[in-house]
Amino acid sequence: MNSKSSGESREQADDNSVAHSCAAQLHLFALSSSPSVSCGHPVCASSSQQAMADDKDVLRDVWFGRIPACFTLYQDEITEREAEPFYLLLPRVSYLTLVTDKVKKHFLKVMKPDDVEEIWFEYEGTPLKWHYPIGLLFDLYASNTALPWSITVHFKNFPQQDLLHCPSNSVIEAHFMSSIKEADALKHKGAVVNEMQKKDHKQLWMGLQNGLCCDELCLVQRGGFWTALISSLFRHSCATLFISTTSNRPFIQKLFRPVSLDGHPHTLGDLLKEVFPAAVPQNDGQKKYQVVIHGIEPMLETPIQWLSEHLSYPDNFLHISIIPAPSD
Repeated sequence: MNSKSSGESREQADDNSVAHSCAAQLHLFALSSSPSVSCGHPVCASSSQQAMADDKDVLRDVWFGRIPACFTLYQDEITEREAEPFYLLLPRVSYLTLVTDKVKKHFLKVMKPDDVEEIWFEYEGTPLKWHYPIGLLFDLYASNTALPWSITVHFKNFPQQDLLHCPSNSVIEAHFMSSIKEADALKHKGAVVNEMQKKDHKQLWMGLQNGLCCDELCLVQRGGFWTALISSLFRHSCATLFISTTSNRPFIQKLFRPVSLDGHPHTLGDLLKEVFPAAVPQNDGQKKYQVVIHGIEPMLETPIQWLSEHLSYPDNFLHISIIPAPSD
């Protein structure tokens, strides 16, 4: 084995060694954060408001979230020699086509240029939409499977009926900034984004593209964009519910006020009762669905305001996965 191959193997081994640590940290995060958000009235108490606003540990854990993945080349792809799998830790808050350059380069080494078209990914027969955050894709399709996440790589037969083309990173940037503008329009009538300068927009994008996380990327956001977003109650929380069991309406985008007209905080349970009541456990305690955000199941008593502040993705949407509960 040459030194270059040895280096790649060590890098992949390092990814594997970190996998258990990532899972353990996320588990501890779920255990430690749930009690602090389930009291039912933190928005109403000034001391709890301060605790929520300063809860940087939760933001840091969310933004540093990683998913160990194993990429394998589709069996019908034509290669000059056997293609070894490639292991990578995927950032939950990023996008597949933004962080898989190493994957593409790895498999191009064993392929002829004439056999290469646009790269795309699938999991167990489901094409993975590049414009969905990686964490959402995992929660929606693979949250109850063993790690590493097994992803199949394709260079032929692009499924145009299921996926958008992504010829360059500029397409991802346009989608990302469009999502941020949409979220701000719903939360603050566009007042925050309109105050941002072009360099602020670019710095946000470059931070996401370069893999900067909470302490670095949020420095920009808290200095302008993020501070305005979380300093007061939103007009609406931008919640998108992705339901894995429905093909005719795979997601529901809902404008939901974080506080009722009489001043009481709305909770995750209130949102589900209005949008997808089947996800709320019945009186007999039977749970038909799991409600997952960033790999954890928040308590239904968690205020929507807190979830929007701490568990929204960089596009400022609160992406909620609703999946069938395991039968065993």
